[in-house]
Amino acid sequence: MSYVDGFIVPVPKKNLGAYRSIAKKAGKVWREHGALDYRECVADDVKVGKWTSFPRSVKLKPSETVVFAWITYKSRAHRDRVNKKVIADPRLAKMMSNPKAMPFDGKRMIYGGFTTLVAV
Repeated sequence: MSYVDGFIVPVPKKNLGAYRSIAKKAGKVWREHGALDYRECVADDVKVGKWTSFPRSVKLKPSETVVFAWITYKSRAHRDRVNKKVIADPRLAKMMSNPKAMPFDGKRMIYGGFTTLVAV
């Protein structure tokens, strides 16, 4: 079964263009290093829940939106090999060298690795 890294990121609405630009670059790097799929999706029908929700999970501010993203791999071992190459890639190292220059608050990003349970 495949393996997926998932992300939820709060992005200021005014920074969506800049975020899209870095996401395209990052996606290209991940795919070049072997990721099977790379997706970044902006919230469209995402409501604030009473106890929990995507907006609550990242402490969303009124001027922000939620981006839901995932990267698919053959397996966790494949993910680990791909990510090792991605981290060493100078194109991303340069982008990530100054977290304050990023168009989102990385401290509120939620991410994790997941083993596929069902694939239809």
